[in-house]
This record gives sequence, structure tokens and C-alpha cells, in this order.
Amino acid sequence: MTHPQPILLSDDHVARVAPAEGLLYDPAWRMLEDDDLDALAARLTRGRARPVPIFAYGSLIWNPGFAVSDSRRATALDWHRDFVLSLDHFRGTPERPGLMLALSPGGRCDGLVLDIDPAHEAESLRAILRRELVAHELSANACWIEVRTARGIEEALTFYADPVDAPLARLSLEDQAARLATAAGAAGSGAEYLLRTVRGLAGLGIHDDYIWTLQRMVAERIEAGA
Repeated sequence: MTHPQPILLSDDHVARVAPAEGLLYDPAWRMLEDDDLDALAARLTRGRARPVPIFAYGSLIWNPGFAVSDSRRATALDWHRDFVLSLDHFRGTPERPGLMLALSPGGRCDGLVLDIDPAHEAESLRAILRRELVAHELSANACWIEVRTARGIEEALTFYADPVDAPLARLSLEDQAARLATAAGAAGSGAEYLLRTVRGLAGLGIHDDYIWTLQRMVAERIEAGA
């Protein structure tokens, strides 16, 4: 980690990215129904202590979408943020493909552990799994990882740590910035996703050199006309 640099990407940059019509999901996917989500939740949490801890490193930081009873800073051991999930839907289209964050092995990732409120565990787990895993084809992308918090070493449930059965694009930093500067789809733009993530991290006092470098490069590309 280095001294935090300013956030150069802005709402004005995001507004310059032309919107795009597209699909929210891959039409070939078999979507997870409530019974599937409940069975998956039971398997993932069987024998685990309560409340169930979720490790958030991207959009779950700024938009958890479930009932949280407690939160604490955490560092994922031997993982780092990586824009490696390739999108031709959601925040991308085939003509303007996007990227979303995953965790790749090595390094460190500072984030947040969010404890699911035990009084709302069932509906919260269903909401998280529906949002993060979406379909049977992606359902293997939930796992428990070790994180370090003020309490010591804990295990937390997270998503897309070393993704499996998901479309990947392992690009240079320059090519990642090029995609994120132009990507847009039914759920919005790549630049918006990146800006909300960097602001969410900054609000927690977390600085990730990779994310800060990428947001600067995306801002510069948008200013240059991408």
C-alpha cells in the first residue's frame, strides 16, 4: 500500500459514457429458483458459526442488499482484487464488453466483513446468492476464505475467489482501463461500477493501489474520448 492518491474518476466522467441497451443475464443460463437458493445456502452454511460472515470487496461494500447486524474491517489473506470477469450482459454488451471484480490468488485484499443479521438469515442468504450467483452455471462461485480482523483469523463466505465456470478475460491494466471506459449495458456502465467501488473503499479508509491506478486510467481515457 502507498499513500492514498486522489479520486480522479467522477460523476462527470460516468455521465460521458453513452448508455447501452442489452441483456441483464445470459439467456442460456438456468436461473436459480428459491428452492435452489435455499439448498445452496444450507450447504454453504452447514456447521458454520452464526452470524454468517460475508467478505465484501466490491459492490457488497457499497450496496450489500441484505440485513447486516455488524461489520468490521478485514484483510483477505493471499487474495487480491482483479477485474477479470468478462461481461457481454449486465454492465456490458457483445459490442461493448465489460469487466467485473473477482478475487485472484496472491497479495492481499482489504475489505469488510458483514455479519448477516440472524433474525433475517434465510431471506438474506437467498438475496445474496440470487444476486451473486444468479444461475446454476455460476453456482460454484461461493467459498469460505481466511480473513484477518481485529478478532484474529476468521473464515468468511465470499464470491468469485479464483472464479470457476465463468467467462474470464485476463487483460493488461491498459486493456482493463480501455474496457471499463467504454463498457455499458442494462445495469449501467463499467465506469460507474468502478467509481462506486473506489468511493466505497475510500469511505472506509481503504486504499488499493490497483483500484486507484485503474480509476485514474479510466478517467484519462474518458477525457481523451476513450
